[in-house]
Amino acid sequence: MSWSYGTPRGASRSSGCRTGWPGAAPGRPAGRQRSGRPTSAFDLLRLSGTVTTSWPYRRRRAALDAVFTARRLSAPWTLCPSTTEADVVCEWLTWASVGMEGVVFKRLDDIYRPSVRGWEKYKVRETSEAIVGAVTGSPAAPRTLLLGRYDDQGRLQYIGRTTTLARTAGAAVAGLLARGRRGHPWTGWSFSAGWGSQEELDVTLMEPELVVEVGVDVARDASGQWRHPARWHRARPDLAAADVPRLTSPPR
Repeated sequence: MSWSYGTPRGASRSSGCRTGWPGAAPGRPAGRQRSGRPTSAFDLLRLSGTVTTSWPYRRRRAALDAVFTARRLSAPWTLCPSTTEADVVCEWLTWASVGMEGVVFKRLDDIYRPSVRGWEKYKVRETSEAIVGAVTGSPAAPRTLLLGRYDDQGRLQYIGRTTTLARTAGAAVAGLLARGRRGHPWTGWSFSAGWGSQEELDVTLMEPELVVEVGVDVARDASGQWRHPARWHRARPDLAAADVPRLTSPPR
């Protein structure tokens, strides 16, 4: 965040993150102030014409607190909470159900270094189930699984993709898959190779019957899709597609 001539100039996005350093803040993506969406400020890089990047974080944070107090900032501006207390961090990590994705840890004596990964992150993760709707690679030896869940209208929606499967996992799941028949719900769909990528995946549609268990962090986009790849755990042939939780939008 920059503050110049009494006017906020903008704010960086916050993200979910990992434990270890003093000075922790809960992470959740924020919108831009000019769009009217909530904006979470967690650092101060310029103050009334003075570049503050050489200040230690504890000083930058104190200045940021003072700006919010002096200017009585309110919505859409939000001051991201910060603490050095481990018990408080543990409490924050129980807030995943309301959209808290994790925490960011910063050293209190660190200066701000642009484009340098100087912060640690801890993401809240959970085990979940999804339905295999397509694969990349050969159906006999799939490399990744494209996963879906049914929405409230009974439509199979894409929710995310796994990381690359180990050979043993690919071989195990291949024997449980069947090629998609005519009328597959994803017929004609295209799938991006990654977050923000223009590259399209070469996929083979599979019958949406096999349920798998995966590990995911709790970050979701506006449609409810997982923002990061899921980690393969195991196939769940004991579950039917109807047993998988419905696709829901993330908390706002």
